[in-house]
Amino acid sequence: MRKLSILILITIITGIAAAQDKELWPKWDKGKVNKMLNSSPWAQTQTDTDTSQMTYSPTTNTGTSSIGRSTSSTAGGGATNVGREVQGDRSDSGASNQAMSVNYHVRFLSAKPIRQALARMIEIQDKDNKGVREQLGPFVERDFSDYIVVSIVFDATDNRAAGPVLQAFGSATTGTLKNQAYLERSDGKRLFIMDYKPPINDGLGAKFVFPRQVDGQPFLTDSGDVRFFAQLNSKITLSTKYKLHDMMYEGKLEY
Repeated sequence: MRKLSILILITIITGIAAAQDKELWPKWDKGKVNKMLNSSPWAQTQTDTDTSQMTYSPTTNTGTSSIGRSTSSTAGGGATNVGREVQGDRSDSGASNQAMSVNYHVRFLSAKPIRQALARMIEIQDKDNKGVREQLGPFVERDFSDYIVVSIVFDATDNRAAGPVLQAFGSATTGTLKNQAYLERSDGKRLFIMDYKPPINDGLGAKFVFPRQVDGQPFLTDSGDVRFFAQLNSKITLSTKYKLHDMMYEGKLEY
């Protein structure tokens, strides 16, 4: 009887917590929103840093490129670190004489908490628009029962570093990524991309689309990890990892 009472109590508490999550997101402050979008069970940030130009040298073209001779990369959630280039030849854009970084924010856009955070961010930015929440309702409640969508937004410490990255995302296609972008489970099984949407002026970034089910079964369950991997070109590789048991929301696995 005591065990039964404990189980009932746990069920009630879990239900209350889920309801509170659903009710409270419109009250999230900017800090909560940023954390959800950049460092949460549904979002990780990979930072690639180019340190090759920290030491002064002339910008005259000597025939030898200084691209990416010293790079480093960090990513949250246990992602594999991958050093990548973010800056072109010094003779083309001038020397910065400082490290330059690009931050890649890799998010499960098909997960409701991410869409809620994006909607709340717009609310905060457009606080004088009283009808913005109603306008964003269809976006927050959109049905993703057939797809998994991972979106990537990036920012850079130097505009010269941003240009090649934007070009890479803009020129990538489903065809060029079909064997270079996938979700990987802990058991090593991979789910390759089915569609790719380059960035447009919607603030959501590039979108990588995967089927939600394989052979009639969900590809992901609530155990183990899932890794997102995408190699856009020889200079940009993204790899971020997420713990599936942490991706529970409103009483179910949300991705």
